[in-house]
Amino acid sequence: MATATMSIEAFARYAYPPNELGYCGPPDAQALLRAHPDAVGHAEAFTGAWPYLELIAAAAGLPPLHPEVSRTYWVGGPLLGAVDGAVLLGHLRTAMAGQPTGLLDALDDEVDLLAHHSFHVMVVYPWIRLLRSGPATPLGILQACRIRWGTVDEVDGDTVVIDSAPLEFDGERLLLGAVRPETVRWRRGQTSLTPQPRRGQVVSAHWNWICDTLDQPQHDELATATKTTLGLVNRLLASGAAGPRERRLSEQLQDAAPAATPTTRGAKPVVVPPRR
Repeated sequence: MATATMSIEAFARYAYPPNELGYCGPPDAQALLRAHPDAVGHAEAFTGAWPYLELIAAAAGLPPLHPEVSRTYWVGGPLLGAVDGAVLLGHLRTAMAGQPTGLLDALDDEVDLLAHHSFHVMVVYPWIRLLRSGPATPLGILQACRIRWGTVDEVDGDTVVIDSAPLEFDGERLLLGAVRPETVRWRRGQTSLTPQPRRGQVVSAHWNWICDTLDQPQHDELATATKTTLGLVNRLLASGAAGPRERRLSEQLQDAAPAATPTTRGAKPVVVPPRR
């Protein structure tokens, strides 16, 4: 039981924010935070993340909810190199069959296919196709949904201000912009995903929650995985892989996502993604 709980905690600290908002996973996000056997089944119902956990686990000879497997998917690390790109591609095409996707159909088994959350958000996730037809909504979603890092500048009650580099789109490329302040929650009521952050700490964030503190190797792993995925995305965008399907895809996503939510201090509301 202790091992299962530890594994769920490693997964839950990043899975909870979108689950709480209703974007990913089944109802009852608090199930992720309870030390209960049902939490394992709750994690398995994350149809976006679970295929990646399975592949990382198989490559490492570990259970899918082993803490190192969860950390590899959300943050990064050497286990990413153990997952064969062709196997990943085939696994994802099977898992995502019938769902709107982004650049998945444009991929082959080239390098830089990572079993990492940034890859799912920026390559597999469908919003990448809509950047050129009006970037505000898709860019806001890609920014909030990716795991990002920042340095704590201020702690104010239940929120912190972090200095973090947001995603930007220059009309051709998806890039990390200049560092700017962003307000993110670390606690709400009795719920927190990490101890209270301290000024100067480097932390990770997902949607509107601080998820963890990062040491230097973890920060480097997250930055490396993110930049590797951005490089792949920009090669695909330059090749014309985004294609002409934006209008139909936009209608599908807008129909599936009628609500809106702010994600950063001063940010306009963005349409939320369909549940996955």
